[in-house]
Amino acid sequence: MLQPFACDPAASRGRRHPEPAAPTRSEYQRDRDRIVHSTAFRRLVYKTQVFLNHEGDLFRTRLTHSLEVAQLGRSIARTLGLNEDLVEAIALAHDLGHTPFGHAGQDALNECLRSADPLSGGFEHNLQSLRVVDFLEERYPAFDGLNLTFETREGVLKHCSQRHAERLVMAEPQGVGRRFLDRTQPSLEAQLCNLADEIAYNAHDVDDGVRSGLISLEQLQDVALFARFQQQALAQHPGLAGRRLLFESIRRMLSAQVYDVLDATGAALREVQPGHVDEVRAAPALVCFSPEMARESVELKRFLRANLYRHRQVVNTTDRAKEIIRDLFLAYQSNPGEWALARKQVRLRDIADYIAGMTDRFAMREHERLTGRRLFD
Repeated sequence: MLQPFACDPAASRGRRHPEPAAPTRSEYQRDRDRIVHSTAFRRLVYKTQVFLNHEGDLFRTRLTHSLEVAQLGRSIARTLGLNEDLVEAIALAHDLGHTPFGHAGQDALNECLRSADPLSGGFEHNLQSLRVVDFLEERYPAFDGLNLTFETREGVLKHCSQRHAERLVMAEPQGVGRRFLDRTQPSLEAQLCNLADEIAYNAHDVDDGVRSGLISLEQLQDVALFARFQQQALAQHPGLAGRRLLFESIRRMLSAQVYDVLDATGAALREVQPGHVDEVRAAPALVCFSPEMARESVELKRFLRANLYRHRQVVNTTDRAKEIIRDLFLAYQSNPGEWALARKQVRLRDIADYIAGMTDRFAMREHERLTGRRLFD
């Protein structure tokens, strides 16, 4: 049962290329299915979240992260009366534009583009996700991309600079870039995916960080959001230790964040009382944490940034990853025949698209082939 403020697939703003309705699936179900069957989605299994794929079989990848975001999003959406299929579609597509090697790859590719052409606009993975679903997937005879609905595309583009938004609006005046110029909000389903993304990566980066040995349960005692639930777990299960203590603490932390989102969002909806999705777009952001949970979430992010993402072992890995991206970009720029024999003209953006679509292991192999150097064992 959808609430009046949820996105109704029957009232979708449609696709860029009109298509007849499917006989057995809603428009958002079709979007989800197209995403799952896309090449870019399959590649996520070999793209870095924090740890490179070859560093361990149990660390998260972009694919498992996207699945966790979808699970959290659907759980919250069901209770709020939002459209679960749309939430799942957005969650599964939100990282399709990520480069190999995670944020390190994105940073390096952005530097390469801006250095080669200051007017290029650089590279940003969120905008690239939209580019993947709009243009780069090649599955259908009548159009490029996946031809997703406006509502799914709106959720995929969760960040956008004014400059990029202006470019999008030039090509599609009432499209997904318009809200960044008008300072309006996306649907509740899109807002929910944004917050579910944050909940998921905070939790699983704690898990992967402890598994890797780069952070410890003792260090996490200084983080209020985690420490509170570890203490609760120990109070109920004296003597609990190791992985079971870690998993139980994270499980409780996740549950508390989900219930907090439900309570805070419910209160915001009762205050604004939107009767339609367009009223949601005109209101302030409504899917939210309580102020206290928001503060604790920021504290956890700061801890992870200082102790995990900037750990010398992770930094050493990301430095080598950036070197691979830079070397590939320069190699393809100086000799397009290495990768684009069928193209008559190669643009810098084509090079960026090609590199961004690589998996970690393909980028490593390509780098070794072109340079003769192996930077990762």
